[in-house]
Amino acid sequence: MQAPMSRIKRLGFTLIELLIVVIILAILAAIVIPQFTSSTKDAQNSALAADLSSLRSAIALYQAQHGGVYPGAVASSGTGTCVAGNSGTVGTGAALSVQAIQDQLLMPTDAAGDACTVGDPVNYKYGPYIRKGIPTDPILNSSAVAVTSTGAPITATTAGGWAYDTKSGQIITNNTDTDDKGVKYSAY
Repeated sequence: MQAPMSRIKRLGFTLIELLIVVIILAILAAIVIPQFTSSTKDAQNSALAADLSSLRSAIALYQAQHGGVYPGAVASSGTGTCVAGNSGTVGTGAALSVQAIQDQLLMPTDAAGDACTVGDPVNYKYGPYIRKGIPTDPILNSSAVAVTSTGAPITATTAGGWAYDTKSGQIITNNTDTDDKGVKYSAY
């Protein structure tokens, strides 16, 4: 008599088991990926708030040290004692204001607002107020500065970057879009 055939042990997974695992992984991915997207937007919003806070602090400190005058309200180079070639840039019109803001926030200045690339403890003893340049707006990736001199509240456009008034010292992000909570970026 012959022994009954024993069952052969199966090795590996069946197609149904593999499909179930793939479906479970797809469900988990569908749950996790949107959370990463919202955390990216939250990080951008936090970076925007931090950049605005830094810019506003720098502007307020400049104003306090320069007799109530905000950056960009006066030319950044003049008749100061800065060695030729080291002084702030002279421009005209709107370019003058934008360049003056950059010079006065990024370079040491004297009491009159003249900027010099080299500070000294007697004349160019104020600043620099920002070390690494005007920050890039994290929402639209622009570091452009739109300058006004009216003293009126600033109205943002969709250009990106920053909108700044040299009379009031107000600075906002130049963006009319809203965040995921419905707050306009220009209201940060």
